[in-house]
Order: sequence, then structure tokens, then C-alpha cells
Amino acid sequence: MTYVVTEACIRCKYTDCVDVCPVDCFREGPNMLVIDPDECIDCSLCVPECPVEAIYAEDDVPADQRDFIALNAELAKKWPPIVERKDPLPDADEWAKVKNKRDQLIR
Repeated sequence: MTYVVTEACIRCKYTDCVDVCPVDCFREGPNMLVIDPDECIDCSLCVPECPVEAIYAEDDVPADQRDFIALNAELAKKWPPIVERKDPLPDADEWAKVKNKRDQLIR
């Protein structure tokens, strides 16, 4: 099992989770983070750190977000590691409660 970043992260990219990850498994895209499933050790430290509740254990990913399991694996191979906390995107607070923002994902 691994942990998965889901749709809620899109256009927010809060990086509180990065600070607590003991294995640096987060990868940074233009407007979202993902978790490298090959690096994640299933420690769950990142889950309570996410202010938009975008991170789930793979088995607990909501049904309408299951495609993010494969998406995390795919994008983790393309995006660089992020190992330090950064400021969220400038309009993150405006996007934090928006639903259905898959079309906003920049690959």
C-alpha cells in the first residue's frame, strides 16, 4: 500500500506534507504534488499535515478519486522530488474548497 495525493491538491500545492516525509517521496508538478509509490513507506505522517485533506491511503481513496492512484505513479516518474516546504500557490486559498478541478491539472 502507498499514500496518494488526490484532486484537492490541484491549484493549491500546499507543501506542509513535504516537511514531515521521512523518505522524500513527494514529487512537484506545476500546480500539484504527487507521491512516488515506489518511495512511500506508508508511515501516514503526511495525512494530517494536508490542509485540504488531499492525501489518502491507497485503500481509502474515494471511489471518484481512484484514478489518482495511477496518476500519482505516472507523474512521479516525470516530476522532480520536492524536499523542502515552499509557499502554496498564490491563489491556493481560493481553490482549496473547489471540487471537480481535474481539468485544471497541469502535467
